Amino acid sequence: MKRLRTITTRRLLGVAVGLVVLIAGAGIAQAALSGGGTKPQPKPLATALHDGVAQAPTVKGVTANIKFSNRLITQGALPQGTSSPLMSGADGRLWIANDGRFRIELQSQAGDAQIVSDGKVVTIYDASLNTAYRIALPQDTSTQAPQGSDAPPTLAQIQRTLTEISNQWSLSGATPGNTAGQPSYTVRITPKGDGGLLGAAELAWDANHGTPLRAAIYAQGDSKPVLELAATGISYGSISQSDVTVTPPAGTKIQDLVPQSAAGGSADHGKADHGKKVTGVQAVQAQLPFKLAAPDTLAGLPRQQVWLAGSKQHGSAVVTYGKGLGGIAVIESQAKATGQSGTPSKGEGHGLSLPSININGATGQELSTALGTGVTFAKGGVDYVVVGSVPAQAAETAARELG
Repeated sequence: MKRLRTITTRRLLGVAVGLVVLIAGAGIAQAALSGGGTKPQPKPLATALHDGVAQAPTVKGVTANIKFSNRLITQGALPQGTSSPLMSGADGRLWIANDGRFRIELQSQAGDAQIVSDGKVVTIYDASLNTAYRIALPQDTSTQAPQGSDAPPTLAQIQRTLTEISNQWSLSGATPGNTAGQPSYTVRITPKGDGGLLGAAELAWDANHGTPLRAAIYAQGDSKPVLELAATGISYGSISQSDVTVTPPAGTKIQDLVPQSAAGGSADHGKADHGKKVTGVQAVQAQLPFKLAAPDTLAGLPRQQVWLAGSKQHGSAVVTYGKGLGGIAVIESQAKATGQSGTPSKGEGHGLSLPSININGATGQELSTALGTGVTFAKGGVDYVVVGSVPAQAAETAARELG
């Protein structure tokens, strides 16, 4: 039988963040399309999207009161006194600038959590854990309008995009409703192929302004969303730079998953002095002080990408396997001085009781949620984190093939 062991809240949150980003990343391009008490008139989906972005008045910025709900981890599994709003859900505020930058603030008695993005990198800072996570967002590499062009997409362009999306996803129509007191439309999207443990996602947007009002993710077989971010009140107006900018205080522990250049600088902004990001097994291995695993296949899935993340002094390798939401991501980094993955250190905070599993003689911890599984373990001087929208058995198989 699996023994119970404790994993620190900070380490648990890192695994949970990895799961959420891995699952939500595939939906970013689709969500970008959208971009009282009364309900709007029924319209075809393409028309509702077009009218929301092409015929709506120019929006200089959005400020909203929000509610975030998280059912990924049951309350009974959370340690007593846990106050991280990212794990337990919370109310807060949201700001969106007209260039796409945004900031989400979730409030708790132990400290706020901040989620900030410039469109290329998202930074997730949790004051209660004194930790920030920097994660590169998937970028749309398709042909775009000329830089500086403010022309909204035409109805024909939106229809073509929906047709492309429908090759891999099933799309509902635009369902009229009312969200945060605004007439709105909601679209539901479900994977046609391997969606991992994802059942569906929903997006609601303001029919008159085209701005998103609610996003929700559902697990397979669950009628209630496991993750939901919804506006409860919204206003439109200019957003200042400070509204969408947060700098974690000195001493914050940074978990960096942004691709790095050979010179050790972040490659996410494409500046000349940063150089190209380091990719490929051999190039990444040359930058690491430990032996990189990165097998050709893992749990029956072929290796897709390998890139260097973190700082030059504390580099990690990120390796992905398989395609779509049913894929697996592995993070390899040099083990801490204790060599014990998940062992609490002073100031780490409360521990969470999670099943321990045997990884070829090493003790690992497993976080299994409705949307995916995360496994952490240390062996041979290397810390491993395995995450994916896959059942626990698949994640455990991958971990044992690594260890």
